[in-house]
Amino acid sequence: MIRDILEKSIKIALQSLNLDNAKNLVINLEHPEELSHGDYSCNIAMILAKQVSQNPRELAEKIVVEILKNKPIEVSKIEVAGPGFINFYLSPEFFVFQTKEILDLDKKYGKGNIGEGKRAIVEYSSPNIAKPFTIGHLRSTVIGDAIANILHFSGYKVVRDNHLGDWGTQFGKLIVAIKKWSSVPEIRKSETPIKDLVALYVRFHDEAKNESILEDEARTWFTKLERGNLEARKIWEVCVKISMKEFEKTYKRLGVKFDTAYGESFFEDKMASVIEDVKKLGIAKESEGAYLVFFENEKYPPMMLLKTEDVSTEHRASTYALRDLAADKFRKKKYGKDTIIINEVGMEQSLHFQQIIETEKLLGYVNGLDRVHVAHGFYRFPEGKMSTRKGNSIWLDEVLDEAIEKAREFNKETAEIVGVGAIKFNDLKRESSRDIIFNWDEILNLKGDSGPYLQYSHARAKSILRKAKEEGIEFCTKIFGIKIKHNIKKNSKEITDLEKMLYRFPEVVERAGKEYSPHYIATYLIELASSFNNFYGKGKIVDKNDEDSSCKVALTEAFSIVLKNGLNLLGIQAPEKM
Repeated sequence: MIRDILEKSIKIALQSLNLDNAKNLVINLEHPEELSHGDYSCNIAMILAKQVSQNPRELAEKIVVEILKNKPIEVSKIEVAGPGFINFYLSPEFFVFQTKEILDLDKKYGKGNIGEGKRAIVEYSSPNIAKPFTIGHLRSTVIGDAIANILHFSGYKVVRDNHLGDWGTQFGKLIVAIKKWSSVPEIRKSETPIKDLVALYVRFHDEAKNESILEDEARTWFTKLERGNLEARKIWEVCVKISMKEFEKTYKRLGVKFDTAYGESFFEDKMASVIEDVKKLGIAKESEGAYLVFFENEKYPPMMLLKTEDVSTEHRASTYALRDLAADKFRKKKYGKDTIIINEVGMEQSLHFQQIIETEKLLGYVNGLDRVHVAHGFYRFPEGKMSTRKGNSIWLDEVLDEAIEKAREFNKETAEIVGVGAIKFNDLKRESSRDIIFNWDEILNLKGDSGPYLQYSHARAKSILRKAKEEGIEFCTKIFGIKIKHNIKKNSKEITDLEKMLYRFPEVVERAGKEYSPHYIATYLIELASSFNNFYGKGKIVDKNDEDSSCKVALTEAFSIVLKNGLNLLGIQAPEKM
């Protein structure tokens, strides 16, 4: 990438000036907010000036003199601005050949190699069995899917894992509720079995407020489930089967797929080996009938691995933490010790994952750098948090239905992909860690900085390209053949804002991959689409009487490629027509 070339030139210049203090400095190259202020800006002179007791602007000028001695051919000029910023302007030739590279690479444009030779497991979505998808489940599902797409595009071998919540005390609660207020046959014949299960779960918690014995019964039934009680297992299996059927419908609508879908129950027979490892290293202790990991200097609160559900027996129920440890030990053994494990899970799990990662480092399962928690914020009502337990959630299918219905008002043929695209982009355009206040008008927005705006921009570009083909304008041969020198000469001072945005795509993808942050791509695509629509508004693109029409068509094709590649990374379809 051009950024790497510029960084190398700056480092060589600093060496020529004998600035030893610069050896360990990171060269920060940023894009100026105003496109007219250059293509890259560097503040290295301002950082070094204090260390070497020089005026930052004068130091910047010295650095520029050294860079110009071996100026990269991709650079047309370098200027010092303000208190000592070094601004780089890329050459017309660079932009022409960037357009050619985009057209040549097509679907591969923007692919990186930061993950070359590496494997990553991305765990996301991970819904709980017997609970339907709410709007709250959307975040982990679409953010995690986008991260998996970006890492794959960046060279990683990616395993997409759906770690289903199909185990735990909540199933004891559900079994009690089904036995008391419903039945397996009744659940099976229901037209809305998942919502019936949720209603039973909510009723359990309402009833338990006044009848505390229900909690004891739930713990007892989960103990029976862990021990293989046939009745408990039968009820549990029905809940799992019904849930998976519903989940698959939602995943299909969202265009989300997984390579593996191990439920927590899969690790039931793999927990004993973790306990053995813990005992060997002596990092856990007995406390009030439970078995907990205690962290040095009380870095984190103790983490429970086993809890006694029934003090009259020696049976101890497993915890979510122990199952997570077993899952990671299994993953490392199956996929290799160098595999990076990434969990896209809500912010409320931050302490849990800090404890898990610290414990896994003590156990030697991970080194710390290969275990990542990407935390997302919540969808909230203005008055507070949503809760399935309290029965105040918004079902995701209802939101999708509403969005698709609204999109149908514009175009029935593309309603599904536009409606789903609107919902996804509304989430992905934000930093994952931020909460979202649920608002029907905003989440169903089909205008402004939205998914449909990007999809419409792509459809507009494709329409222009179809027209160009009908009129016989072949941009590949005309622009990148003999005519290229004439084009550069004529337009040497007329580099479009669109060109100044297109070449940035690989950088944006790389940053999104390194930081596990899809919102960088979403933000970039909005800026890119805006530059294209401004370019479109300045005059006809397809015009046989305009000798530069082939150049404009080439840029239009390059735009459609980059926009589609970016939308694909976000899991959003790019329609040819709208």
